[in-house]
Formats: sequence, structure tokens, C-alpha cells
Amino acid sequence: MKEEKESFNHLYIIGISFISALGGYLFGFDFAVISGALPFLRINFQLDAWWEGFLTGSLALGCILGCVIAGRIADRLGRRPGLMAAAIIFALSSLAIAFCSSLTQFVALRFIAGIGVGMASMLCPMYIAEISPAKVRGRNVAINQLTVVIGILVTNLVNYFLADSGPDAWRWMFGLGVVPSVIFLIGVLWLPESPRWLMKDGQSKKAREVLAKIGSANFVETTVKSISKTLVKGQKPSLKAVFEKSVRPAVIVGIILAVFQQFCGINVVFNYTSTIFESVGADLNRQLFETVSIGVVNLFFTLLAMWQVDRLGRKPLMLIGSLGLSVVYIVLAFLLQNHYPAGMVSVFVLLAIGLYAISLAPVTWVLISEIFPNQIRGTASSVAIISLWGAYFILVFTFPVLAKQLGTFGPFYLYGAICLLGFLFIKFRVKETKGQTLEELEENLIRH
Repeated sequence: MKEEKESFNHLYIIGISFISALGGYLFGFDFAVISGALPFLRINFQLDAWWEGFLTGSLALGCILGCVIAGRIADRLGRRPGLMAAAIIFALSSLAIAFCSSLTQFVALRFIAGIGVGMASMLCPMYIAEISPAKVRGRNVAINQLTVVIGILVTNLVNYFLADSGPDAWRWMFGLGVVPSVIFLIGVLWLPESPRWLMKDGQSKKAREVLAKIGSANFVETTVKSISKTLVKGQKPSLKAVFEKSVRPAVIVGIILAVFQQFCGINVVFNYTSTIFESVGADLNRQLFETVSIGVVNLFFTLLAMWQVDRLGRKPLMLIGSLGLSVVYIVLAFLLQNHYPAGMVSVFVLLAIGLYAISLAPVTWVLISEIFPNQIRGTASSVAIISLWGAYFILVFTFPVLAKQLGTFGPFYLYGAICLLGFLFIKFRVKETKGQTLEELEENLIRH
């Protein structure tokens, strides 16, 4: 008798993926809003290079705590409660920052906002990976990166149009974050819990109900059997379990990829666009216009990545991006060092953004959501993403100081060298994951 072929409710899968990925939009908002607000904050709070770096990086410190909280919630209570908490934190912190009156308050509230960003950055890709069939998992996880990019673009546009509204424009820039936060919270109420977490929690009946909405009866049975094989009775998620010998290679790969995604240097371009273009004589209007251009290019190449991540694969995209960035950074550093016109600098800035958007930006999140075992995915993901946010803090904190000491161009030579090392690591240590179920990946990457 011929076995029934698996079929899927793609409209439902894409729907819940997009709702979950609204957390990515908020991630993009909080990530981008600082770029437009920084020229105003420098004047309002009289920032020197050290405070500028710390104020920008304070978000990342909150993100680290957010990942710890999200990892615990995700493994003990489920993915959905963590997403709801992230939405509430986003909404409250956005309003509070709009009304803050001192630098100390601003940094503290930016830290709290980071908790929400950290929770969403970990939970959204993981949730989408766990509800997506293998053949479209890469594309669906990349939806989260798409919403991050849309959040960056929309925020940059809003910042551009608010720039002429006076010295308190930054308050509106931050305060408007409450709108997408509330929309995200309402959307999360409609989401089902992850079937893989439900199985791990012993709620197999509910897991089957969720899987039945996603695909055919054959898909439900196959998935339930695969998940059951990977769950070890009595094993509780812990840091010790994450660093056991069998899973340690995957965890090390996840951590290095996460750190490399930040140390590749691109977030300096996102967060310090105004500083980079000011160094070649661009006025404030041109600086903010460049942030919008960056957002448009970022969106286009993210869409291209979504189209190719399940076709070309994860590894080829990562290799193209890391090597390409290495070359572009060297050229960009040379242009900045020799004070070439802003137009020529813009070409290579946008080229760097495009290379990052088609490779390291979405694919790193896809790989982190894929390579860890079901039993410890929440805790292992939090370890990798804590490393990512730690690297982000170091990157954005050090750039203003390095730029002051070496010139704006100096750090880009360093980032070019790091990208070359990243290329070699990906070439020799990262395995392709496209087209395999999470359980097949666990069997192939962990147990052998």
C-alpha cells in the first residue's frame, strides 16, 4: 500500500510565523531608533565618546538578561508566555523613555527595553523553527529577519520625517514604539504553543492538535514519532546539559557564529550612520537620508535571502557574505581615510549592507534555531544569543572610542580581518542544514 504523502496548511503556517515575527519588528525598531535619535541625544545629554558608546550599548546589556529570562521561560512555561512578556516590556519601556528626564533614566530604561529585545530575538526564530516543516523552515525563520528589516526601515523613515520637529524629536521617535508593541501582544494571544515544547511537557494530545492544523495526518504521526525519539525522560534543561560532550560541538559553532555576526562590524554602520557620514562632511539631513537608503537596501537583500536560503542553502550564503564583507570593508576604510565624497562612501556602505542582509543577518538566526537538540533548545539558544548580545555591546561601545583614537576609518580594517577569519571558520566547521527536520539534524549533528 502506498504511503500517504505529507501535505501542509501553508497559509496557516505563514500566518503564525508572521505574527511571531512581529517580535522581530520590535527588535528592528529598538535597534534602529538610536541611529536617528543619537544626533539629538548628543546635544540633550552632552555625550562624550565613552557615554555615546555606553548609551548605545546599554540595549545589549538588557538583551543579555532578556535571553537568560527567555531561556528559562521557554523551557519551563513554553514559548508563548515569553513572547507575551516581551511585548509588554516593549510597550512600557517605549513610553517611559519618551518621558525620561535624565541620562541615568534613559540608560536604565534602554536597558529594560533591551530585556524585551533579548527575549524576542531568542524566542521568535526558535518558535518559528519549531512550527515549520523542514522544506520551508529556513524561509519561515527568515521571515523574522524580514520583520526586523522592515522595523529598521520604517523606524528610519519615521526618524527622517521627525527630524525637523525640534530638539525633543527623539522623544517621539522612542514613544511611537508602543503602537507595534500592542499589535504584537494582541497577535501573540492568537498563537498556539509550540508542539515540540508541548511534547516535551507531556502534553502530546495538545501537540497533536497543533500539528494537525499545520499538516496532514501522516505529517502529525511522523513528527510525533521523531520528537518522541529525541526526548530523554527525566532530563531537565540545564547549563550542564548544554555543555555535555555530545552537544558541545554544536553549541561552540552556535556561539562562534553568533559572536561573528556582531564582530563582522555591520551594526556599527546601522547604529553610527550619522558618525560615519559626518566624517566625510555630510550634513544632518544627508546623514538621516543615508539611514533610509540603508533600510531600503537591507529590505531588498533580505527578501533575496528568503528566496535562496532553502534553495542555495545556508553555508554558501554565509561564505559569500563573509568574504564579500572582508573586501568591501577594506575599500570602505580606504575611502573614509582619504575623505572621498559621501556619494562614493554611500555606494560601499550599501554594498556592505546588501552582503550582510543576504547572508549573516538571516542565516545566523536560522542556524541557531536549527542546530540544538529539542530537549535543550531553549537553554542552548539563550547561551548562543547571550554571546551575540555580549559581542554587540563590545562592538558598539568600542566604536566611538576607536574612531576617536584611530579615525572613523580605522575600525573597518579590523572588521575586514575578522570577516576573513569568519569565512575560514564557516568553510571548515559549519555543516549544511537545509531540507532536514530538526530531529534529523539532531541525529546527524549531535549523535554522530
